[in-house]
Amino acid sequence: MFKRSFLSALIVSLLLLTVAAQCAPQPAAQPAEEGPAKLKVFGAFATPIEEPWDGVIHSALLNAESEGLIDYDYTDDIGYAGDMERVLREVADQQKPDIIFGDAFGNEEAVRRVAADYPDIAFVFGSGLGPSEPNVSVFDNWIHEPAYLLGMLAGGLTKSNTVGVVGGYPVPEVNRLINAFIAGAKEVNPDVKVLVTFINSWFDPAAAKEAALAQIDAGADALYAERFGVIEAAAENGLWAFGNMSDQNELAPDYVVSSAVWNMNPTVQYVIKQVQSGAYTAQDLKDFSMMAKGGASLAPFHATESKLPPDLIKMVKEREEQIKAGLFRVDIDEAQPEAVN
Repeated sequence: MFKRSFLSALIVSLLLLTVAAQCAPQPAAQPAEEGPAKLKVFGAFATPIEEPWDGVIHSALLNAESEGLIDYDYTDDIGYAGDMERVLREVADQQKPDIIFGDAFGNEEAVRRVAADYPDIAFVFGSGLGPSEPNVSVFDNWIHEPAYLLGMLAGGLTKSNTVGVVGGYPVPEVNRLINAFIAGAKEVNPDVKVLVTFINSWFDPAAAKEAALAQIDAGADALYAERFGVIEAAAENGLWAFGNMSDQNELAPDYVVSSAVWNMNPTVQYVIKQVQSGAYTAQDLKDFSMMAKGGASLAPFHATESKLPPDLIKMVKEREEQIKAGLFRVDIDEAQPEAVN
């Protein structure tokens, strides 16, 4: 009898403890950790994005969007007649982005006026001038190093001892590419003559092609296409060509030996991290467009490699590694080159 009563009491006690445990307040569930908030980014481009310079920036921003880091929208072909300021103000007021990327060349004052009125937005623009506190950072295509390597290739490939370059405007950021190309060509071939023509436009493929044809008539048998349109002229005449800004081999696979490639991904990734962490400041982002940080490179030779002299390829690749390692420095010469060098 005693055993049965004790067992019943024990069962009742256990039931009461179970009920009490179930009724006790439970700790709140901890929310799952979330990654950094996705930023809203806008691209404001003066030229059509088909123009390689703006196209490189646009491509890097698309990459960031595909990685889930940003929401991205853009406007291109804004021009240089005063519309940049209007577009930037509309975007800042209506879309309220965290970052605006773009090109300020030809629109410097407009960009900086708008940035001053929206200090909470990071303005990150291609510019030949310096950064401006608190929110204007600048960058540029510092691809003079691969341009030097292209010059080496041109100097070693020419049969006529005459090569050509067609550039946009004779401004520092274009001059330094052309001067580096000239220096590279003369390292390999001291007797080479380099023709230089400026079309005074950032995007006029027809004018660039016409200038290239004139250089071909003057004896050039290898052409550096600093502007879009030159490669077409070279291919039509069965001549070597060298691309600019991006790997342009697909424009003429049999004739584009290589290209001076600008990679904006390191710059874009750095700015995104700065804004996400609340550490963004106005900076000159120049270093992120150099070969040492992966912001510039020499494009692959693709199908043309088998047609190139092995000794020339070896020489160029050795110089490329020396540049990356800091053992060879390509001079930054921003003076306007002569028409014949």
